[in-house]
Amino acid sequence: MFTRRVAVVGTGYVGLTTGACLASLGHQVVCADIDTAKVERLRRGVVDIVEPGLSELVTEQVSAGRLSFVVGAASAVSEGFPAGSDGLGLDAEIVFLCLPTPMGVGGVADLRAVEAVVEETRELLAAGTVVVNKSTVPVGTAGRTAELLDRSDVAVVSNPEFLREGSAVHDFLNPDRIVVGCDTAEAAERVAALYARLGAPTVLTDAASAELMKYAANCFLAMKLSYVNAMAELCERVGADIGDVTEGIGYDRRIGQAFLSPGPGWGGSCLPKDTHALLQVADAADFEFRLLRATIDTNTRQRQRIVDKVRHAVTGRRTGSLTRVRLGLLGLTFKAGTDDLRDSPALAIAALLRQAGADLVGYDPALVAEPGNPDRPLVDEVDGVPLVSDPMEAAQGAEALVVLTEWPVFRTLDWVAMAGAMKQPVVVDTRNLLDPATLRRAGLTGIGLGRRET
Repeated sequence: MFTRRVAVVGTGYVGLTTGACLASLGHQVVCADIDTAKVERLRRGVVDIVEPGLSELVTEQVSAGRLSFVVGAASAVSEGFPAGSDGLGLDAEIVFLCLPTPMGVGGVADLRAVEAVVEETRELLAAGTVVVNKSTVPVGTAGRTAELLDRSDVAVVSNPEFLREGSAVHDFLNPDRIVVGCDTAEAAERVAALYARLGAPTVLTDAASAELMKYAANCFLAMKLSYVNAMAELCERVGADIGDVTEGIGYDRRIGQAFLSPGPGWGGSCLPKDTHALLQVADAADFEFRLLRATIDTNTRQRQRIVDKVRHAVTGRRTGSLTRVRLGLLGLTFKAGTDDLRDSPALAIAALLRQAGADLVGYDPALVAEPGNPDRPLVDEVDGVPLVSDPMEAAQGAEALVVLTEWPVFRTLDWVAMAGAMKQPVVVDTRNLLDPATLRRAGLTGIGLGRRET
């Protein structure tokens, strides 16, 4: 396979995963970031992101000479690759923009980082370069990028990512599909060829369809999660069991098993901003997307539902007071397998509990310091929640433990000892992670979501 010179601008979890994985496919990759200290750490093989397999892949590709790191987009796109026969550095052939697009005012995606890099590199791009929007961006961004570039000799392609935090490397190297959107077939095919070794189905389309595809996928998943949370509440009211219900419907191939687990609500770096961004797209097109709006409303309501569940578990009444009630929170990241706290439902629920007067203490395995590792220091507090380094400390004197993140390690805790440390032996399991029988044997009352009382 012909090796391409690829520049990746941005070393967040999308950019770093993209760079390392493309290097593993045989391409020459230079990753750029504006954070000098971060670039130095990456050069040493220190990866700040908790992402299974990523640190090892970065180290492997740096050692192989296929992956390097520089400060600034300009350094990556212009003469940033090993020298040619004339002794000069070579330019990038394909430039990936993997930049943050956070939710701005009114839910609109904030594209300032993307536009700043386009402005910075516009005059530096070699003729024939392909610029690829990898970030999740609103419909029309490829056209806007082309306008900002104002270069008829540079093509703009939309190539959305479909990576899940906690399995990003696996997802990149084992994709369900590759989506490439561009009005120029030759440019689209050049980008698609980067992934040829993966053998995945490839969708070649126009840029607008590719941009909308990412939003459509994420918003559909959000709807699925809100739906199963609503079904879990209905199960509680009619005496059914959500585990049995989701098992039964999940065997239907039209539905599938994925995203059918009830929880404290969806969050993270993607679903909240993407659902609001798609609402903005719909509003701009004069379309009232009632289904998506209900999905968001259901998710917001789920947080208060969890708080009410905790109130009832502790006081016996859904309107009982939580003032000065000590609660231990197990898990603060938005999902297991990552240290990402962005839009974490755990933190949203913690804020509501704190507003209700509860005294909180939290434990999360991704936030515990690693002895002797200066790049993984102790975190004392997150959003007003004091952190402890051992789950037993979270249980000490607690009137309830609240499982908010589905870390597998929580299943294997010494629940007998945990029960002995608590003031009141109650566990509110918002992920249905724990075995109810194990909790009962430990002398604990376990309260899940949508579970039939046994």
